Amino acid sequence: MSDGKMVKMPMPRMDSVTVAVRVRPFSQREKNSGSKCVISMHSRTTTTIQDPKNPEHRKTFTFDLAYWSHDGFQKDKDGVFISTDPSSKFASQKDVFHDLGRGILDSAWQGYNATLLAYGQTGSGKSYSMVGLGANKGIIPNVCEELFQAIEERERNQEYQVTFSMLEIYNEQIRDLLSRTKQPGGLKVREDQHLGFYVDGLKSVPCGNYAQIERLMEQGTKIRTTASTNMNASSSRSHMVITIQFRQVFLDRDLTKQSTINLVDLAGSERQKSSGSEGDRLREGSQVNLSLTNLGNVISALADAATGKKVLHIPYRDSVLTKLLQPALGGNSRTTLIAAISPADICYEETLSTLRYAERAKKIRNRAVVNTSTLMRESKAENDRALLVRGNSGMAGKLSQEQCRSRPAAGRPGVGWREGPAAGQPGARRGGLLSLPQEQWIMKTLPHLLNVNEDPQLTGVLKYFIQAGSCDAGRAASNAIRLQGLGISDKHASFTNSDGKVTVTPHSKCKVVVNGVPIVTKTKLQHLDRIILGSNSAYLYIGFPSERGSEDLTRFDYDFFQLERAAAEGVSVDKLGAASHGDGKADPGMLAVFQDYVRLMPLVAEANQMGEELKKGLRMELKVKNLAASDSRGHELQKEVMVKVTNQRTREVWIWSKAKFINRKFLMEELYQRFLDGEDSHVAQEDDPFWDPVEVVHLGSAHIWLQSLAYSMKLEDQVEFMNCEGEEEAVVHVCVTPCSPAGRACGEEDVVIDPSELLGKRMDFQVGLVRCLGVKWLKEDTERGIQMGYRIYDLSSTLYTKPVWKMVNPQIEETVQFTALNASQEFLNYLQTDALIVDLWGLQEGCTQLDCSQSDLMVTSEGHVMVDTKKMSTLMDPGQVQISELYMKLLKLEQETELLRDTNRALREENVFLKQSLEKVGSTQQGERLPHKPSNTLKEMNQMYTRPASSDREFAKALKLFYHSMNQARGQLLRLRQEKPPEEDEMLRPFVQQQAQKLKDFGDVLESSLRRLKNDVAVIVKKKRASLPQAE
Repeated sequence: MSDGKMVKMPMPRMDSVTVAVRVRPFSQREKNSGSKCVISMHSRTTTTIQDPKNPEHRKTFTFDLAYWSHDGFQKDKDGVFISTDPSSKFASQKDVFHDLGRGILDSAWQGYNATLLAYGQTGSGKSYSMVGLGANKGIIPNVCEELFQAIEERERNQEYQVTFSMLEIYNEQIRDLLSRTKQPGGLKVREDQHLGFYVDGLKSVPCGNYAQIERLMEQGTKIRTTASTNMNASSSRSHMVITIQFRQVFLDRDLTKQSTINLVDLAGSERQKSSGSEGDRLREGSQVNLSLTNLGNVISALADAATGKKVLHIPYRDSVLTKLLQPALGGNSRTTLIAAISPADICYEETLSTLRYAERAKKIRNRAVVNTSTLMRESKAENDRALLVRGNSGMAGKLSQEQCRSRPAAGRPGVGWREGPAAGQPGARRGGLLSLPQEQWIMKTLPHLLNVNEDPQLTGVLKYFIQAGSCDAGRAASNAIRLQGLGISDKHASFTNSDGKVTVTPHSKCKVVVNGVPIVTKTKLQHLDRIILGSNSAYLYIGFPSERGSEDLTRFDYDFFQLERAAAEGVSVDKLGAASHGDGKADPGMLAVFQDYVRLMPLVAEANQMGEELKKGLRMELKVKNLAASDSRGHELQKEVMVKVTNQRTREVWIWSKAKFINRKFLMEELYQRFLDGEDSHVAQEDDPFWDPVEVVHLGSAHIWLQSLAYSMKLEDQVEFMNCEGEEEAVVHVCVTPCSPAGRACGEEDVVIDPSELLGKRMDFQVGLVRCLGVKWLKEDTERGIQMGYRIYDLSSTLYTKPVWKMVNPQIEETVQFTALNASQEFLNYLQTDALIVDLWGLQEGCTQLDCSQSDLMVTSEGHVMVDTKKMSTLMDPGQVQISELYMKLLKLEQETELLRDTNRALREENVFLKQSLEKVGSTQQGERLPHKPSNTLKEMNQMYTRPASSDREFAKALKLFYHSMNQARGQLLRLRQEKPPEEDEMLRPFVQQQAQKLKDFGDVLESSLRRLKNDVAVIVKKKRASLPQAE
């Protein structure tokens, strides 16, 4: 080989991305929610997921590897999780490393670039597989350790050069985790003709052994934790990238092999869901969301290309992440994706999304080549000198970029994230940090605070020692304990270590919470007390050595802090109204809502704090949608957490879904970070995450039971609107009246005993909303307005009343007549079992009012709204919005014909009855031979004919009274169900006594109603028997 020449480049090897799936055990949160496992793995390659709502529906995926880590394990004496027995299919950290980690090392030794991506929702176990926890080391530390072990065993006529870099991508900005200096705006991604995309200015530190890498990872994790606290950004929202440049120099052959090992822990995958911000006008605004969305677009495009579809463009340049991942996806790299999933039914949608994502990634084809080059003689001499200086240790410092550069395959870069051509190489120092022995000694002697992070990898990384005397804690540089974080003041609190005890004292109005309870005065701390400073900076207090035992600190995790805080604020499953299934266990759906509520509590506190510092004047509070609501049959509706946002100056109100709030919070964090960086944080109103156009607000629902209509009886009542918390929001005066086609109200003579008498006949009825009383929404701000809306049976759209403004007790006076031309059995069943749900909506100045037109509804020729039109709809064009005149005439003719048939049938029956009566009277007269006047005979016949109708009217009247009393009883029962016990113990006894009295009253109403009905029926029967002819 001649000097300066490259070796002959091998042909690219086409490799598919290797995909592995790993399912973790239940988290404590999932256990508390009563979760069920929906994942099964029947082989080392198949993963099956079951739909919890439809257990018969299962979907099976096939991947290269499937790891079952859900159960079948125990902890050995060193704290390492191992299989309980040889038959267990449990996959340990060692098993995962054996398959994936050793595969990466094998590729690196051969000269291939290797990439490992960890993908999955937050909390699915990505970081555990990649980094590990405690004694259970993950893939990254094991790869690094085994790399150096293998180097030590190699021949001495070869040189090995290892450099280490560590970065984080958050909000499209790159942070060097080995540098304590933060670059404003982050490091920049540049593009070089030979190198491809690289990070300009990124530190790449030469390492001679695993211990050096371990210290660098510890330093990087500490910087990442501090940055996470400062920026108020959870690590689950950022991508962490570790890059190991591994170079082998074969001195006897003038040859080098260069491999880049990229180990990537991606952000939580739920951030890239389009549904994560559904209904939000700013859904595309968050850079955090966009990063993984763009990665998904790249993977989809590459998967399509691999299956032969025509793809014009691979969108690598759409985000920082995809630029840096270009070699790993479709380029010069052997790539492995490990998809981490939760086994819980409450995570079904996220898990299914992850599995589909992994299935697409499996189709990607890479072009991996061995990265080799000749070693120029001058470079060889430099290496010899460097080797002598280092004491012939077998390790050399990093060569110049020109020497390290590999020949790109087919004009593409051979390596990924490396430094640019002019970047310097600092050493691996730990300036300003305590050495590990020093830190461990101080921890054993002094009380201190340990940080508690949502990410277990970052918990316990920061330690604040409380030395004898008094020390201040806060943002200011002069404080002995310098803290950063949302809601932390310059002088936030003072810690005093005196006479063998430690106290904490908040400054001014600064927020300090101890064991879930806010404090305002000096408070003594006990060992393992939980402290929250500001909005959500959590710390575990470790007391004096004499106070300590062999406690398991891992139980005091982030969830423990939040659950304790929720309990102290009175939030519990019982408080939220979870229903029991009779077996003593709470409803799993309600438990899941409770977990959501607790998880969002700190996020809402942070959003409020950011709004306060940015002077937005907003107040956000958590609510539970449908907490006390039910459907038309009285069944409970699915509950979900929402956020109520109130502008304290204008009193404008918005209701945000959980997904919308989370999306907005990302955007708030970006705006707040600009504020902290001293940049202009002013944005146009339409781009402000704290602002939305005013909108109508759902205030509550009222249930109007329609049973009386099935008997052609009128209902007039005052019904409560119940809000989302089960409290009365207003009262509506409503009338539901059966009537004639002309609108005349039906009388008692029209009441039917059996609803089946109405089958197939025309039914007309009116729904009248008369007045709304005591509307809280209007009491809070008299400039507001209301509208009401309802949808009956099969109406295609909701009917809304006209807006009414600035009246606390507004007159509505709106009546709509409905017509069922041919009442079906389904419609009659609906009337007997369902309620008409009327929704109350709050209007704000400037909001778009609800459309109260009826243009898209089917109407009769009289203009009445038609219901029970399922049979008619099959005869009509789907695009038709109104029945044609011809069709209306046909319907009217058919109706008149049916009426004539009914009349004719009734006349025939009457004729037979009269004939039989005359024959009977005639035979009686002949037998008795008594002269009777014809007029008297006709009078008796008329009385006989009218007796049945009179009895029916009396019976219908009795039924009407019974149903009216039943409606009152139903209202009492609903109010009883919605009442909640008081929080104060001393109020519990009066509450129980009050409830007992109400139950007694309810029973009395039921008993008296039944007694009255029984007596009325007995009287009617007695009269009917007495009126029968004596001859009978």
